[in-house]
Amino acid sequence: MTMSPGDPSSAARSLQGGNDSGEPAGNRPGNRSGDASPSVSAATTANAAITRITIAVQTDDFDLSSEVAALRAGDTSVGAVACFVGTVRDLGGAQAIAAMTLEHYPGMTERSLRSICDEAARRWPLAGVCVVHRIGELHAGDQIVLVAVTSRHRGAAFEACEFVMDYLKTRAPFWKKERGPDGERWVDARDSDDEAARRWARQAQQQQQQQ
Repeated sequence: MTMSPGDPSSAARSLQGGNDSGEPAGNRPGNRSGDASPSVSAATTANAAITRITIAVQTDDFDLSSEVAALRAGDTSVGAVACFVGTVRDLGGAQAIAAMTLEHYPGMTERSLRSICDEAARRWPLAGVCVVHRIGELHAGDQIVLVAVTSRHRGAAFEACEFVMDYLKTRAPFWKKERGPDGERWVDARDSDDEAARRWARQAQQQQQQQ
């Protein structure tokens, strides 16, 4: 979700989840205190398997290989890994982009991301879901977001990865401001993003009607 911000400080608190053993999740390795708001938890899927869900909102960059290795660690049932990495383009429409600033509501954003991942785990038989989203100032070529999904089969992994990203774009409270030669501007959500999310809602309705 991208729009002009209200008062982010009104909801400025971190969401700290527990890991599968019930122990509190600490800061992600390599992040300065306060830079990340990680949440590690479990969700029950339709086939009663346990999906490991890891969420982080942070200023630091992320390493794709490390995140995927952590998501797969110790789970030999995984037969497919699907990943999406979003990066900063050098053009926003017809305007060149020198930098981008991403803001969020601490706590609220993490809960929204968790809800999206939980929904994916209910729809598909997943082994794990990882979402890492950066905030702060970013430049052309920088990584913005990672969505990684593991499953026994590629079909579920591909679809769930696309679902999480589509819903993230429209439901997670992030605010994006682009800076170019003509100054700064807040970026609104695109119609194509809204339509992508509606497609999944229609799919769910059709599946319910068929049951």
